[in-house]
Amino acid sequence: MRRAKTPTSPTDVGSRAAAKRSPARRLRLTPATLSTLFLIPVLSLGGLSGCAPGWTGSTAAPEEAPPRIGPANGSVLVAGGGRLGPEIWERFVELAGGPDARIVIIPTAGTDEEFPETWPGFLPFREAGAHNLTVLHTRDRGEADSEVFAQLLREATGVWIPGGRQWRLVDSYLNTRVHQELRDLLHRGGVVGGTSAGASIQAEFLVRGDPSTNQVMVSPDYEEGFGFLTGTAVDQHLLTRARENDLWEVLQLRPDLLGIGLDEGTALLVTGDRAEVIGSSEVLFYLPSDQTRTPRIARAGAIIDLGAWSSVSVSSPADDWEPSSPDRSLR
Repeated sequence: MRRAKTPTSPTDVGSRAAAKRSPARRLRLTPATLSTLFLIPVLSLGGLSGCAPGWTGSTAAPEEAPPRIGPANGSVLVAGGGRLGPEIWERFVELAGGPDARIVIIPTAGTDEEFPETWPGFLPFREAGAHNLTVLHTRDRGEADSEVFAQLLREATGVWIPGGRQWRLVDSYLNTRVHQELRDLLHRGGVVGGTSAGASIQAEFLVRGDPSTNQVMVSPDYEEGFGFLTGTAVDQHLLTRARENDLWEVLQLRPDLLGIGLDEGTALLVTGDRAEVIGSSEVLFYLPSDQTRTPRIARAGAIIDLGAWSSVSVSSPADDWEPSSPDRSLR
């Protein structure tokens, strides 16, 4: 593990000042509305046997288009901070290769500089069955851009980025060799996960990147994320910190983006354009074309086609959907 020089960094800002906000309008998704809004077919292949008489469409499978949001290979897992349940940690470890996974943890968003075997950051991975854990950390961009430092990532099957402040990850790793090795990890089928700041950094557009405060959504010097989720901005701690309305500010400036809001204890697993919600709360989706500013809500078990997001239309609010078994997930 490479050691870093002691950094000079601005003082962290605590939780946001209590400000009275108007309640956010939120559209709850049922299987029926999800299939309509995100253009996801819910019929099984057997349901195609009853085609109308005279149907002459081709049965050849269309050429698969490259994903618009997620990685073409590998998976990205973004979590909203707070206490994550074992179902999230176990899924990450499974995607990284199970008990034999080679997992690298990049804790640079935080303030710790020492990571002994008793470091609490190792515990959830060990409880999920992983035992090959290594920390990669530096505050020095020059070191992060060196081949020797990044070598560890070439052997990794999964990388996890814990929370803290996004700007520290930008200062250390953006557009360095470490950044490129993370892209290469996805390309060879690995998984990159992160929570809180470690989730926001994986979007194309970085929110709350201002080094002086986490209250500012758009910081001119810190707008670029790692870009593993193309065309997105990802916020976290959403409901717990009353941030439901904040992503609209970003979409007003960047109407080409999809806003993704993650509540605490909840994660979104993205493989290609297929996204799955895991955890105890909600993921909200913000569409710049929505004049009513009504985020779509998905709960644990929901399967969503992110590639169709630009075609989503506004409809009336639906009831809560909390599938009790995988059979109720949309496919």
